[in-house]
Amino acid sequence: MDKRRQASLAGAALTVMALTAACGGGTSAKGGTGDDARPAANSSQAGKGYGYGSDDYGAEPAGGKAAAKGEAGGKLAVRDASGLGKVVTDEKGFTLYRFDKDSAKPPTSRCDGDCAKAWPPVPAGSSTATAGIESSALGEVMRADGTRQLTLAGWPVYRYAKDTAPGETKGQGVGGTWNALAPDGKKAGADAGGSKEQPAKEQPAPAGVTVSDNPKLGKILVDGQGRTLYRFNKDSAWPMKFACTGSCLDTWKPAKPVDKAAIRDVPEKLVTTVTRPDGTRQLAIDCWPVYWFTGDTKAGDVNGQGKQDLWFAVDDKGEKNTTVPAQG
Repeated sequence: MDKRRQASLAGAALTVMALTAACGGGTSAKGGTGDDARPAANSSQAGKGYGYGSDDYGAEPAGGKAAAKGEAGGKLAVRDASGLGKVVTDEKGFTLYRFDKDSAKPPTSRCDGDCAKAWPPVPAGSSTATAGIESSALGEVMRADGTRQLTLAGWPVYRYAKDTAPGETKGQGVGGTWNALAPDGKKAGADAGGSKEQPAKEQPAPAGVTVSDNPKLGKILVDGQGRTLYRFNKDSAWPMKFACTGSCLDTWKPAKPVDKAAIRDVPEKLVTTVTRPDGTRQLAIDCWPVYWFTGDTKAGDVNGQGKQDLWFAVDDKGEKNTTVPAQG
């Protein structure tokens, strides 16, 4: 074997090792079960024909014009939103949002790539305050791509691509990390009882991953509430892609990341965390994003098993369980 071929094979082997370590290489030193293995991409073809969110993150939703991308906010406005109290809008009436993973001190934006397609940053430059908003609260932050983004009380300001008409607040509570902006830069809804700030169905579940001996499927993985964890055949572990978007997420909820201390009877190297296109983080098993099914109403239910021949529980080895439950 010549030296060039040996070098080529060695390089390929190192590449495979690096990819494996990046995804399933174990827990992070920070105490969680893995910082994100890598930013997750979204495929424009993923899920088409299956009714699972063919309107990709950042794509213009069918039946309406999405909120303008790349346009300055103009003269900002303050309006009352049902259940949220006062929220800030751009001059066209589109709701403006903030992201919990950003920071205000110092102003920092952490929504890039596919996240910024779903949540278009509002450019700095020509936005002005209005009654109810202090002019001194407006500022700007330099983004990673070199552009400047508007800030309110230090928080980077975004629109939501799925708000298709002025006054909509579809972005409120998405992923438990996105909230409409109040005039003082805080989360809208905090002064309106707080109950509307994040929908109840999006409240984080108790963390944990453990093995359950299910009478129908055998050993499968469940979350901290005993809910069966599923993976979706139209997703992809490498390259990382998400096919469950849009309306799919009404039925299949992304499982929350967990701390390594909450892992039971599962090899830690299988448990990682990935970032969805909207910037939220999701639990992954052996690189596959995992979900719980809203049709499972109690611990031990496996009603999602085999749905559309696309959804499958995950076994204690991190593989999909293809067992067909007995009827009756």
